[in-house]
Amino acid sequence: MPSVSAVPPSPPSSRDLVVAALRTAGCVFAEDEAELILTTARTPAEAAEMVERRVAGLPLEHVVGWAEFRGLRIAVAPGVFVPRRRTEFLVEQALERAPRTGVVVDLCCGSGAVGAALAAALGPVELHAADIDPTAVRCARGNIAAVGGQAHQGDLFEALPPTLRGRVGILAANVPYVPSDEIGLLPQEARDHEPLVALDGGTDGLDVLRRVAAGAPRWLAPGGSVLMETSRRQAPTAVAALERHGLETRLAVSQELYAHVVTGVRP
Repeated sequence: MPSVSAVPPSPPSSRDLVVAALRTAGCVFAEDEAELILTTARTPAEAAEMVERRVAGLPLEHVVGWAEFRGLRIAVAPGVFVPRRRTEFLVEQALERAPRTGVVVDLCCGSGAVGAALAAALGPVELHAADIDPTAVRCARGNIAAVGGQAHQGDLFEALPPTLRGRVGILAANVPYVPSDEIGLLPQEARDHEPLVALDGGTDGLDVLRRVAAGAPRWLAPGGSVLMETSRRQAPTAVAALERHGLETRLAVSQELYAHVVTGVRP
C-alpha cells in the first residue's frame, strides 16, 4: 500500500506573526490590534515599525495615528490624550440636554473628539475648543476644521474669545480627575505616553472641575449646560461644586461604560 506523505505545515502569515508579537507583549486584544495595524500600514516596513512601537508600550491609537469616537476617526498625535469610549456618554448627555444649541465649547479638549462629535450630531454650530497644551490644540484644530471649529490655547476660560460670554449652550469639559497620588496606578500606556496635565486632577482629583464650575455661569447662556466626567466616588462632591455656583445639577451614570457625568444648568 503506497505511503501517504505528510503535508508540510504552512509558514505563518504576516498576520500570525504580528498577532504573536502583540500577544507576547501582553496585548489582550492582539487579533483586533493586528488587523488594525495591518490595514492602516501602507507598506510591510511601516507595519513592522508600528508593531515595534506597540510592543514598546505606545498606545495603539498613537501607533496608528487615530482613534474611533462615536463613529468618527479622530486623529491622535503622540503626546495627546487618547479619547476614551466612556466619554461618548458625556456627548450623549450633552445632546440630550441641548439638542438645538448654537454655540458649543469643548474645554480641556485634548484631540477635540468631544467637540467634533457634538458638531457632527448637531449640524451647523459655532464650535470652539480649548486646551492648555499646545500639542493638543494643534491636534484638535485639525480634527474640528471640517466643521468650521476654532481651537484656542490657554488655561480654561482664559483661552476663549470674550465674545462667547453668556452665549454658550453646551460647555463640555472632559477635565482631568485622577487624584495626584493615584497617577502611578494608571495603565502604563496612560502614565508614560499621555500628558500629565490631562490626567492629574490634584489632591482629590477635582481641582480643575471646581475651577470650571466656578467660571461656567459667566459663559453659559440662560438654560445652557456645563457637563463634566467624573468618577463614582467623586460624583457627590462634583455635584456640590456645581450647586455652590447656582447651577441646577444632575448626575447621569452608565453602568455599561462605567461613566459618570455631572451636569449643571444655568437657570
